[in-house]
Amino acid sequence: MSHELRAVDWTGSSLALIDQTVLPHRTETVDVRDVDTLIDAVQRLVVRGAPAIGAAGAYGVAIALAQGEREGWTTDEVRAAVARIREARPTAVNLMVCVDRVMTRFDEGLDAVLEEAAAVQREDVEANRAMGAHGADWLIKRLGVDRPLRVLTHCNTGALATAGWGTALGVIRELHTRGLLEVVYADETRPLLQGSRLTAWELVQEGIPHYVQADGAAAGTILRGEVDAAIVGADRIAANGDTANKVGTVGVALACAYAEVPFLVAAPTTTVDLSTATGDDIHIELRGEDEVLEWSGMRTAPAASRGHNPAFDVTPGRLVTGLVTERGVLEVSAGELPGDRLK
Repeated sequence: MSHELRAVDWTGSSLALIDQTVLPHRTETVDVRDVDTLIDAVQRLVVRGAPAIGAAGAYGVAIALAQGEREGWTTDEVRAAVARIREARPTAVNLMVCVDRVMTRFDEGLDAVLEEAAAVQREDVEANRAMGAHGADWLIKRLGVDRPLRVLTHCNTGALATAGWGTALGVIRELHTRGLLEVVYADETRPLLQGSRLTAWELVQEGIPHYVQADGAAAGTILRGEVDAAIVGADRIAANGDTANKVGTVGVALACAYAEVPFLVAAPTTTVDLSTATGDDIHIELRGEDEVLEWSGMRTAPAASRGHNPAFDVTPGRLVTGLVTERGVLEVSAGELPGDRLK
């Protein structure tokens, strides 16, 4: 798969989003020209992954401006629409950071906003490339082995989840490029199967050997010694290194700690929220019950059952062996905290 794949792409007059709800069976795009369509796309996970949502939010400011001009909104109405975009998914801090960054040029008009949104997208790809190299270098040095590595990942963190290349999957792609990757264990990632639908699809495009496994198999795979390292992404990282990521991540981290296997979090510095002191302060999005009580529109649980559906969990920083950003690797469990190093 070419690194030119873009989950978020400005066409010149609208925002084209790869519809990740229909992959891998169909490849379709959603054409976004208004604020409501963008918010719906973010909330339905047409676009997902913290960096990709951030890029979509950045262009969302342009969408709001253009719609406001068409429909005769006041400046306050445009700003209110942008505020709705900013809050569309509360856990992923990149959305808020990128919207706020682009809003610094709001008063300069649409062209300036688009220029800043394009910079957000370009810088994310550059950051992903850098963290891929940093993560691969760190793993090779840390593990001290001269053979291809066996890596486990959870959820989707590739080009589909970012502006391009990928975070955790970017590290994996870098290892593959160097001939240092034996196999990837991709957790299926319940309840919406971002691992089996999206990560596996990206791995197939790259020709990377992999297994898709049930989320419940991950701990056993790690404890049996079949994994050299786990690499995941993040939606928000607190100042103390606590990390919010797709639900199921903390189980992987616990298994890695028990087996003494490196657990890496790969994310751009825009995902680090220094205003959030610890993971206890991270708002965890609760999604609809139907995502866990149904599949493809068919009820799989008894009618009387209720569904508990947190979209994310928080991994304590003491379980994070390394935090990979575009600036390098922080060994969080050894005391190198984002709040100290990334100010």
